[in-house]
Amino acid sequence: MNFSQLGLSQVLLDTLQSKGYQSPTPIQQQAIPAVLTGEDVMAAAQTGTGKTAAFTLPLIEKLLASQQPHANQARVLVLAPTRELAIQIAESVETYSAGTRIRSTVVYGGVKINPQMMRLRKGVDILIATPGRLLDLYQQNAVKFTELSTLVLDEADRMLDMGFIHDLKKIISLLPKKRQNLLFSATFSDPIRALAKTLFAAPVEISVAAENTAAKTVIQSAYALDKSQKNKLLSHFVLNKKWQQVLVFCRTKHGANRLVTYLDKNHISAAAIHGNKSQGARVKALNGFKTGEINVLVATDIVARGLDISELPYVVNYDLPNTYEDYVHRIGRTGRAGAEGIAVSFVTLADADDLYGIERFIGALIPRAEEPGFVPQNPVPEKALDTRPIKPKKPKKPKKKQQNEAGSTQHSAKSKDPVKTKSQVKKSRTPRKEKPTTGKSTHAAKPKPQGQNQRNRSGRAAIKPNK
Repeated sequence: MNFSQLGLSQVLLDTLQSKGYQSPTPIQQQAIPAVLTGEDVMAAAQTGTGKTAAFTLPLIEKLLASQQPHANQARVLVLAPTRELAIQIAESVETYSAGTRIRSTVVYGGVKINPQMMRLRKGVDILIATPGRLLDLYQQNAVKFTELSTLVLDEADRMLDMGFIHDLKKIISLLPKKRQNLLFSATFSDPIRALAKTLFAAPVEISVAAENTAAKTVIQSAYALDKSQKNKLLSHFVLNKKWQQVLVFCRTKHGANRLVTYLDKNHISAAAIHGNKSQGARVKALNGFKTGEINVLVATDIVARGLDISELPYVVNYDLPNTYEDYVHRIGRTGRAGAEGIAVSFVTLADADDLYGIERFIGALIPRAEEPGFVPQNPVPEKALDTRPIKPKKPKKPKKKQQNEAGSTQHSAKSKDPVKTKSQVKKSRTPRKEKPTTGKSTHAAKPKPQGQNQRNRSGRAAIKPNK
């Protein structure tokens, strides 16, 4: 099958041909005709399968036959969980709509809002946004939805993971009741199906890949080593094996910063990208990585989904992820569009259970690998694959608001091992002896013999002091 069989106009076909697109991917083959006919679509597809084009191309096709939007109006709204994904979608929209009259823009938090308000004044055909900033713009009357015809939720499962459910519900309540709804997710989890019930009546359901599986084009390996060897092994791969364009995942922001400092000292160009970085710094780091100016990009899971770097050759799990699902999304940054990629995981003895859990989750053993000179003192024992089915975890109830990595307020579950505040520590201590309620003496009153009531001048029973 080729794109000309999907009902796209010649201007879009010419653009696709100029960009080297030969034939549609499975998700594009199924989603494009459904979107063109106005159907609601609920699609699950593995990362790197071309799902951005699966909704962008048919929406541009439909907009070409419609009227231009009025001031501050948007015809299509695409919601994304992170700034990076929103920017990437916006770049794809600009690429596919080249040579047409389609106007688009992207809005997200962490930057000044006034330039975004200015771009919305003339109205846009396609608005790509993160939820928090979109609500800010709506409250300032910078964007209106009376002409909106289509809502797209991209990486919907990620949005729920990041605590955007309340923002999503609020945004949906502002939109016209009659509209086309498109939902794209990595999986059809129970929370996703619950969200879908609020959007769809009878959607076209598309699933083109088995859940919890990694791309076949990704060569996976796990290196057992001691924690103290991680920095040296990564440097060895970059300097001695000449690895270029390496995406490294760390579990924490501080860990990412420390690794970048180490790499810089060893003459390896590196940059960190995470929630504590300003939007300008994140864009600069990402662009430098894409152009080759930066050889190693160290990231937290903020970029595990949605990041599209053409022909990215290497992904390194410096730390194993917090969730098994994130392992699939991390290594999915490489081996895209049919290209081969390499995904390496550093595993210490303390990570053994997480490694076994990941293997159980993806339903396959990750090949073990060794590098001369990096033999651990405490090796990770081999273990047969656990084939028992995995029960889905129930989502934790949000208890506290905190700042998420997309620059918007979210709810988060309480930590298993919370750090007590000073006031909490004081409350947990043994109560001090009560002072007497009468008299000038500061010493504790002596308790009366048992059986007698001890009363103060007010006639109330006084609290007996602790012995």
